[in-house]
Amino acid sequence: MNLFEENPGLEKIILPMKDAQVIYYPNFYTQAKAVLLQDKIQQQTPWQEDDIKLFGKVFKQPRLTALYGDSNKPYSYSNITMFPNQWSPTLLGIKQDIEAICDQKFTSVLLNLYRYGTDSNGWHSDNEKELGKHPFIASVSFGAKRSFQFKHKLDKSLKFKLELEHGSLLLMGGPTQEFWKHQIPKTKRKIDPRINLTFRHIKDSFS
Repeated sequence: MNLFEENPGLEKIILPMKDAQVIYYPNFYTQAKAVLLQDKIQQQTPWQEDDIKLFGKVFKQPRLTALYGDSNKPYSYSNITMFPNQWSPTLLGIKQDIEAICDQKFTSVLLNLYRYGTDSNGWHSDNEKELGKHPFIASVSFGAKRSFQFKHKLDKSLKFKLELEHGSLLLMGGPTQEFWKHQIPKTKRKIDPRINLTFRHIKDSFS
């Protein structure tokens, strides 16, 4: 299956990563369209702030989140279970834009709002059982540029990072989640908010 279809109208960067299939579109949306979409998502989303438990202590998750999907099927990660909202026209439009350039269909999207530099997302893989063995993840970013870092699970010398631009799209397929972790680290810099949308296909059966 060809995960990434050719699209000559967009700048496309294939990341030189072993045991991974990652493509980055820095200008998936124009700056004007990205500003419009960011404003709509910011205003329309019922953001929530969940508790997370680390080393026996409970903390507020360092970002706001929301989940949308085709059904009321929950999605769980990091001991948090979320129930999806119904798709908004704005999110459906973004989903269709992504599906138009890759041979995939998505059933859900997880939204993250990073309000300031101390909001973050620690090292993890998108490898929950609901996503299957080799999930395909499409990640759209709006707002402030943030560093996105990769590290290989087996070969500690393999690392990679890029700056996720306003209106950019990152596609991760194949064995990426099996062999790599990724994170959005904290920064002490004063920084504007960033919204990230990660589209996934949640499987009906996990067997």
